[in-house]
Amino acid sequence: MANEAYLYPWSRKDAQDRNELELWQKSHDANVDCRKAIEAAITRDHDGSTLAPGCAAGVIAEYGYKRVRFVLASTVQYLEYDGRFSDGNRAWAKQTYAPRDHLAEISAANHPAVLNVFIDQYRQAYQALGLFDHAHCEANTSELDYTGKVLVLSPDILKESCWNQEDQLWYAHDGFGCRPHARGRSIRSTCLGDGEMTRWNRSDFVGVLKDEYLPQWARESLEQITAPKQKLSDAPEIGGMKMT
Repeated sequence: MANEAYLYPWSRKDAQDRNELELWQKSHDANVDCRKAIEAAITRDHDGSTLAPGCAAGVIAEYGYKRVRFVLASTVQYLEYDGRFSDGNRAWAKQTYAPRDHLAEISAANHPAVLNVFIDQYRQAYQALGLFDHAHCEANTSELDYTGKVLVLSPDILKESCWNQEDQLWYAHDGFGCRPHARGRSIRSTCLGDGEMTRWNRSDFVGVLKDEYLPQWARESLEQITAPKQKLSDAPEIGGMKMT
């Protein structure tokens, strides 16, 4: 990707309070560049009536899904009263927190009806990745005990190079974060994709995956992780020695 700057999620004031103004500025500059890339792509690929099917793909390849989403969501929120955005795209945009300060500077200036089509293209490209989201998780998942459950790690936590189902699914062993209202938030968990064990915060997970969406490869991995370990006393003896 052309720009690898960290996507700073908070406002400039928040950054100032946290002594992170440099991080915010680099992110803001990258957001402005992304906005300009969106505007240029639409200008190039719109013939006056239709938008070329692959218009959004080039911008995504250059700036990444996270930044393009942030800029598009910011644009819709900035133009929140414009009825030319579909209800679905307005609802989608609200799922992303966009600080109100400097919102105009990263909002694309193309015709809203054409931007709406560009957003449709973006969302279709994202859906094609096949990532798990809230729709695949149990209802009221925030109130559930996560102990012994298969959890969905949020894509926002992962690098985009790791955006796949194998890196999203984790088995929760234990930790204060397993309980919904505990003060501690840490959860000891194992990745079903590669067996890595680490700790995540409860807020890093989308929720508990519904069993109907658990892939076969993940079931097999889960069985290996949860299978009881054979005790030494159960091992066969040969010549008076236990075989392990």
